[in-house]
Amino acid sequence: MWWHKSIATVLGLGYAPKAPGTFGALGAVLFLAIFKCLGQPISELYLIPVIIIVTLIGTYSTHKVIPLWGNDPSKVVVDEFVGCLIAILFLPHSWIHIGLAFGLFRFFDILKPLGVRTLDTKLKGAWGVMLDDVLAGIYACLTLHLIHYFFLA
Repeated sequence: MWWHKSIATVLGLGYAPKAPGTFGALGAVLFLAIFKCLGQPISELYLIPVIIIVTLIGTYSTHKVIPLWGNDPSKVVVDEFVGCLIAILFLPHSWIHIGLAFGLFRFFDILKPLGVRTLDTKLKGAWGVMLDDVLAGIYACLTLHLIHYFFLA
């Protein structure tokens, strides 16, 4: 069970006493920053499989911890990790893009517009926990693509 707790909390980031979702998304920023600092920004060839694998394993681990922690517990932040990674897809991994991806993802995750709230409330269980953040990540990604095209390119 410790394995599922570790995955669901993104190696303990979900245990943050305040704003655990923000810390989960910051885990994605740290993940991207490690590759950037090593001089090897992670390409979509690798990032997309990482997102798919973490989504599947994270959903399964969330399913396992829900009986212990309740439905959509705040300490489960693997969904924020995935959503923040989605927000940077097919964009440069500059610090400004990474920062904007983080900020926009948190904005859409908290605001829950255009179907995000519906997924959050209508889908029960682990898929409901995960998919609202996937959609928030998609909205953040689309918004960041517009910002990139009109202001940063």
